[in-house]
Amino acid sequence: MWTLRFDRGSLVVDGLDQPSGILCGLENLARFDDRIDRWRALGFHYRELFAALFRAAEKAGVELVDEARAYQPVTLERRHVRQARQYQTEAVAAWTQAGRRGVIVLPTGSGKSHVAHMAMEQAGRSALVVVPTIDLMHQWFSGLLDGFTLDEVGLLGGGYHELRPITVTTYDSAAIHMERYGNQFGLVIFDEVHHLPSPTYQNAARMMIAPFRLGLTATPERQDGRHDLLDETVGPQVYRRDIRDLAGEFLADYDVERLEVSLDESELETYQQMRGVYLDFIRRHGIRFDSAGGWSDFIKRSAASAEGRAAMKAWRGQKRISLTCSAKLELVERLLVRHSADRVIIFTADNETVYAIARRLLVPVITHQTPTKERREVLTRFREGEYRAVVTSKVLNEGVDVPEANVAIVLSGTGSVREHVQRLGRVLRKQGDKRALLYEVITRQTSEEFTSERRREHDAYR
Repeated sequence: MWTLRFDRGSLVVDGLDQPSGILCGLENLARFDDRIDRWRALGFHYRELFAALFRAAEKAGVELVDEARAYQPVTLERRHVRQARQYQTEAVAAWTQAGRRGVIVLPTGSGKSHVAHMAMEQAGRSALVVVPTIDLMHQWFSGLLDGFTLDEVGLLGGGYHELRPITVTTYDSAAIHMERYGNQFGLVIFDEVHHLPSPTYQNAARMMIAPFRLGLTATPERQDGRHDLLDETVGPQVYRRDIRDLAGEFLADYDVERLEVSLDESELETYQQMRGVYLDFIRRHGIRFDSAGGWSDFIKRSAASAEGRAAMKAWRGQKRISLTCSAKLELVERLLVRHSADRVIIFTADNETVYAIARRLLVPVITHQTPTKERREVLTRFREGEYRAVVTSKVLNEGVDVPEANVAIVLSGTGSVREHVQRLGRVLRKQGDKRALLYEVITRQTSEEFTSERRREHDAYR
């Protein structure tokens, strides 16, 4: 008898002797572990490993017992009938055709969570939803209870340790607990799946045996190129629709307007001096930011000497000048007056700029430092119209539903395609005949011009 069992994120085969000939090609999935005299494989190879073992056991006339699988069939019933949009039906069909594995790319506001609900119904297995933040965990928790006739939904993370047939967790909690619970779910849904390729999260995904896997995101591409790893742990990209495909009918129509400001004479002189110190350092040390480890290399080298620390200080200084120059803050003030009847989100690259705008313009703030209750109160007042604007750094880039917002002011940032698509997505949720508007505010004669042009070359809004 051969027995397949789950062991701390891996799969172990009992009863199978070391000679590999009988494995019939399983060598690509498993290896012989001399420490325990057993064949061992990573958890995420479960489906392929079980199928191959089953064939080999039949051929050898041996009984195969599966003790690895601890997930169960689940029947989900909707609380309310909701008509799926055509692209949502197409997305789930494409995922099904691909063996219920793969990544679906849809814009923010297009109903990715409804696609996930449809996939959960169709898979009919206990399911784990993995999200990047505690806020999103609670949002999914509420959405699942509202969408299905479930008595309870499990939470793993944020002070909760409750496993249920349908459970929501964070990427960080999954990294901690999948060694123990990786065999409890037949379907795993990775929301904002572009987070998954980080090494720690990849390890968590490899410890899960779930044969069905779904990744959801509006922006799968990563600057470090690690999005290619999603093919291995989730599956290929099976369906994609971008903002322009859905704008008008399913998302709000939108305009993007680029506005440029200039540094004054004093700001420009200081900027150029600081940038010269920074650029001189990276050139002399051969640091290349177009390589995957460029930024890490700069951080490491800048910490190793007084010269390096001066270069880092200069980098921060020139960045601060381009972000908070007087002309840029004056323009934001004029835009807020122009859109006094609208709901405006101001995005910046860092908290220092957030607080500078808040002090000058008396705009409420949301950053990672904002307490949970205060953040909830700010967003509630914003949705209800008591606050007409909020200013934030990165914490509202993803996972926040504010359909009332119709204007975004982006004071530069990383220049990445993902960040701009995410921020545009904050104001694209359909609400009546609303038309969304995104302002991109660029400081001339600074690095912002280069990063903005580079992003535009990649057609961020498709």
